Amino acid sequence: MRQRSLFMLTAVLTTGALTLTACGSRDDNAGGGSEGGGGTTVVIGVDAPLTGDLSALGLGIKNSVDLAAKQANKDKVVDGVTFKVEALDDQAQPSSGQQNATKFVADKQVMGVVGPLNSSVAESMQKVFDDAKLAQVSPANTSPTLSQGPDWNGGTKARPYKSYFRTATTDAIQGPFAAQYLFNDAKKKKVFLIDDKKTYGAGLAGTFKAEFTKLGGTIAGTDHVDPETKDFSSVVTKIKASKADAVYYGGEYPAAGPLSKQIKKAGAKIPLVGGDGIYSADFIKLSGKEGEGDLATSVGAPLDTLPSAKEFVANYKAEGYKEAFEAYGGYSYDAAWSIIEAVKKVAEDNDGKLPTDARAKVIEALQSVSFDGVTGKVSFDEFGDTTNKQLTVYQYKGGAWAPVKSGTLG
Repeated sequence: MRQRSLFMLTAVLTTGALTLTACGSRDDNAGGGSEGGGGTTVVIGVDAPLTGDLSALGLGIKNSVDLAAKQANKDKVVDGVTFKVEALDDQAQPSSGQQNATKFVADKQVMGVVGPLNSSVAESMQKVFDDAKLAQVSPANTSPTLSQGPDWNGGTKARPYKSYFRTATTDAIQGPFAAQYLFNDAKKKKVFLIDDKKTYGAGLAGTFKAEFTKLGGTIAGTDHVDPETKDFSSVVTKIKASKADAVYYGGEYPAAGPLSKQIKKAGAKIPLVGGDGIYSADFIKLSGKEGEGDLATSVGAPLDTLPSAKEFVANYKAEGYKEAFEAYGGYSYDAAWSIIEAVKKVAEDNDGKLPTDARAKVIEALQSVSFDGVTGKVSFDEFGDTTNKQLTVYQYKGGAWAPVKSGTLG
């Protein structure tokens, strides 16, 4: 049974309020800081799509980080520090993400950033953060390249950026996990493979294909789609003619939902299967009743099955956020707490003060962070990847996503 006293963290600083340094600013009117007669404000940045097609996931990320900061302030986890959240909208666009990264770097109060959602956006941000020695912890990126380098699948793993971490497991595990479930459990032997050509989608489809064919499965056909186009009649015709048992889609729910609906309406009564990018309530809305039976893998175990997540779920509800925490809420909360824990460690090691090189020290502290979080054990390996490799297969049935199998890669 995993239990973390999430909101009653001990080992808080006893050496008094943090003093003003070049990396933190004095804010006598800021939240919990003002209650103690002043304090230091530390900003946790959030980069995610807060508007547009993927905003359901992005807003869940933002709200969950906000909840973490509120709990840290309420429990005075770091004496004299008030955590504040600054969220910027990247609209799932790499160029916007890079601009946001530059803004976060320029704000000396920012000690770490949670995000982004999209692996392609992360690619545009990593160097900006690394050059500035500013920690980045993504709750959702799954492209192995981000942490293990472009040759990760060729036997040469090399971490490109020391400042990059993530609480979500990678497609090196997620794609094969889906392949094993489809082939061994669902008994699907012939799959039509589609991706959206983006970093996340293409990478996920590639790892799925490698494992599925290794197991003895057949790829009935392959194609790419433009996720901005919602008419998939051309690829649907190919799918129907292929006599495939299932469709595997590497991409996200804005395109996956309509694609699923169109496949079924064309007469191909086969499931669409995807990764965490389609595991959203919005997929159910977009695919409609035709989507019943579709499958999605997502990182971790279902939150409602984890004793460690009960407080998070209850507190999220109590805060009255308008949007659901969605697929990455727990991972965003844990990502924020990893930054909070790192800030605490840096201050403790410096007599209760944030040093002038606090950002670099936060990165060092993150590497050795270890605690029981909402999603299970939170710690990072030598690549900055989560050590939690748990995954779950969900099925759309009865108007909602229901877990059908949880585990690790066989």
